[in-house]
Amino acid sequence: MDRRSFIAGTLATFAAPLAAEAQQTGKVHRIGFLGTEPRNPRTEPFFQGMRDIGYVEGTNLVVEYRHGPYEQLPDLAAELVRLKLDVLVALAPPASLAAKAATTTIPIVFFSSDPVAAGIVPSLARPGGNLTGVSYEAGLEIYGKQMEMLKQVVRALSRVIVPTNIDPAASALLKNIALASQALSVQVKFLRGRDPAELDRAFNALARLRGDALLVPPFPFFFTQVKWIVDLAARRRLPAVYSSRAFVTAGGLMAYGPDVPALYRRVAVYVDKVLKGTNPGDMPVEQPTTFELTVNLKTAKVLSLTIAPTLLLQADHVIDDRH
Repeated sequence: MDRRSFIAGTLATFAAPLAAEAQQTGKVHRIGFLGTEPRNPRTEPFFQGMRDIGYVEGTNLVVEYRHGPYEQLPDLAAELVRLKLDVLVALAPPASLAAKAATTTIPIVFFSSDPVAAGIVPSLARPGGNLTGVSYEAGLEIYGKQMEMLKQVVRALSRVIVPTNIDPAASALLKNIALASQALSVQVKFLRGRDPAELDRAFNALARLRGDALLVPPFPFFFTQVKWIVDLAARRRLPAVYSSRAFVTAGGLMAYGPDVPALYRRVAVYVDKVLKGTNPGDMPVEQPTTFELTVNLKTAKVLSLTIAPTLLLQADHVIDDRH
């Protein structure tokens, strides 16, 4: 039995009694789901995680969905609070901040980049109040690794273009990217885009900026525009590195970052603990510990790039002509 099979079997064994316990209670739990995008394949691992534990929509679980642009999130959060939820799940810093402002009594489980930098919680170890959750921000090291990957692929790398968003955690994230670029003597240019129209205008400036490559940070808004961003990079023949395998699956060149589906499943575990009575403020915010490297050799071929064998040996996932 290989390691992956052993882990999967162990998790299945562990999940069985949890599922039985959840179903035996007979209670129907009501949770809210707040974000800037509707339920989609990217967030589905959370719901699969809930099912694995034993929470089934229509049986012992009711989910109230609310989503909209940033400016609507406070009203949507207030609407959810009026429904007297058991738990409010907030995706991304803007939704988490809106939920935090809307209630101090309903437990909130968030999925965020840097929740301390965003002002969601004062501490990762003891978030306090009615909030806890899972962070997908890995800090300076991950951007250093991404810059190194670009430098291996683009030998004369001197300027990297980084699209940004109005995410409340953006300043800390962009500072880490700037520090990582300085360590490798690479100039970085930030392009702001709050929505597809503004991002399109920003990308139209790429020719003038003469960037050698693109680094796309893990802003939630960008995850709603995966194919579009990948296509923009392709049309401008820009090598790009992303923070999630989803972009590479859509045709991007490379990605290095946490296993996002696994983190969504951890959000489900946190929700389960809160539903069972654990005080969210006493639960440390979980940070990613496992990272994956994905390389698309088909895209490298289109861009006339050579991926070093040393980089390929490190890859967890390789997309080639057989995929």
